[in-house]
Amino acid sequence: MNIIIVAKPDAGTRVFSLSDKRVRTAAGIALGALVLGLFGLGAWFGAAFIGPRHLRGQLSGTRSALVAQQGEVERLNGVVSRDMNALALRIGRIQAETTRLNALGGRLAKLGKLDDGEFNFGSEPDLGGPEHAGLMMTTSAPAQISTEIGRLERQLASQSRQLSVLEELLSDRELDASLMPSGTPVRSGYISSRYGYRADPMTGAPDFHPGIDFDGDYGTDILAVGSGVVSFSGIKPGYGNTIEIDHGNGYVTRYGHNSKNLVSVGDPVRDGDVIGKVGSTGRSTGTHVHFEVWRDGRVINPNEFVRNPG
Repeated sequence: MNIIIVAKPDAGTRVFSLSDKRVRTAAGIALGALVLGLFGLGAWFGAAFIGPRHLRGQLSGTRSALVAQQGEVERLNGVVSRDMNALALRIGRIQAETTRLNALGGRLAKLGKLDDGEFNFGSEPDLGGPEHAGLMMTTSAPAQISTEIGRLERQLASQSRQLSVLEELLSDRELDASLMPSGTPVRSGYISSRYGYRADPMTGAPDFHPGIDFDGDYGTDILAVGSGVVSFSGIKPGYGNTIEIDHGNGYVTRYGHNSKNLVSVGDPVRDGDVIGKVGSTGRSTGTHVHFEVWRDGRVINPNEFVRNPG
């Protein structure tokens, strides 16, 4: 087999015979170079067109994954933020309840007449204890923290109810104590005549004295011996200018022989208020206050309610 190569129209022809070993070798080399060139060209086309397309696909998938991860992070941040806000709100409520309980405890200490500093609700209690080797502090899980806060909230609510009941009981006792007649109707002076039978100061005959007489200077203050409401303010036969105070629970106190009454019917008075002035009106031999205590409509011995003036 021969190969004829024509270079130019006006040029001669060249003939190569495949039977020639050198011709066959040169033809094999040329064919190999052609094949390698075609492979190289294919690789170039693949790199130029197919490769970038594949890389763009991978890049797009990676970008989508990153967007999804970013969304998940934002969602988790929102959940954590909501949980932290809820936790802060619950802690704020606990702090407010603690403040209220401290104030309530202070009032109860006052009602209970505890000494100053004996029970300080405004400070934490002093604590202590030995250190145990080998015990490690661990961080509680969020669920455990929430459970512990819930337990503390329930405990505070229970203590608040108990303290409120205790405050009400102590307030009732304090109110009862303030209403109960106790003390003397003058700041200073002495008892000039006691409750019970005596010789009448006018006639000398035996007579029953239904109260206690407190000697006092003319015009000095007459004091209410308990809180209540004025039920009478005027003149009574034998008593002259008289004031009566209803203290509730069936108790009434009477103050007689006053030079002046300073309160009117319906006026509220508190223990120690000035209600009148010492005088000698009515059936009297000198300036003094006649003091009586009535219970359920009957006069009783006022000695148990009176503290001796100094």
